[in-house]
Amino acid sequence: MEITRKAPIGRPRGFDADEALERAMKVFWEQGYEGASLTDLTSAMGITRKSMYAAFGNKEDLFRKALDRYTDGPASYAARAMELPSAREVATAFLTGSVRATTSPGCPAGCLGVQGSLAAGDAGRVAQDTLTAWRDDGRARLRDRFRRAVDEGDLPPDADPELLARYLMTVANGIAVQAAGGATRPELQRVADAALRNWPPL
Repeated sequence: MEITRKAPIGRPRGFDADEALERAMKVFWEQGYEGASLTDLTSAMGITRKSMYAAFGNKEDLFRKALDRYTDGPASYAARAMELPSAREVATAFLTGSVRATTSPGCPAGCLGVQGSLAAGDAGRVAQDTLTAWRDDGRARLRDRFRRAVDEGDLPPDADPELLARYLMTVANGIAVQAAGGATRPELQRVADAALRNWPPL
């Protein structure tokens, strides 16, 4: 009688995939997509290239996963801001969150979504397109939230939701660039406060 043997179960990964992704996110955040070499990434993650490919795919796949982690982690202030009851509170929480996230101790300065591909060439085109879509999605979410605020009478009837969303995104992106250049949290909070003084009154 022939004994059928089951295929051996794959060996469990010898590393913490969650921690490895966290480290990869910080490398991309600090160095950008093109600036982050595979050696930089695997060294920070504490794994071999083979293990990286097996667990996360290629560099582009890893970048997308790192951006998702960034969205759900350091940049989660944006989603929380959308849930606040008034448009002014949304705007305030969005800009204050941007200041805090871009100047957070123990993390790279600036924003992964802004600096990630600012200097990207052809090799970084996919990352650049991914981040453009990421920023556009953030602006669209703000716009939709402000449309609701107009419908609810929380913003004046003549308020322009698209313009307000683009205004906030532009200020937040500028905050990120300034933070990466060494601006401090108090300095950037003053910028956010000044921007909010232009918020449309009811």
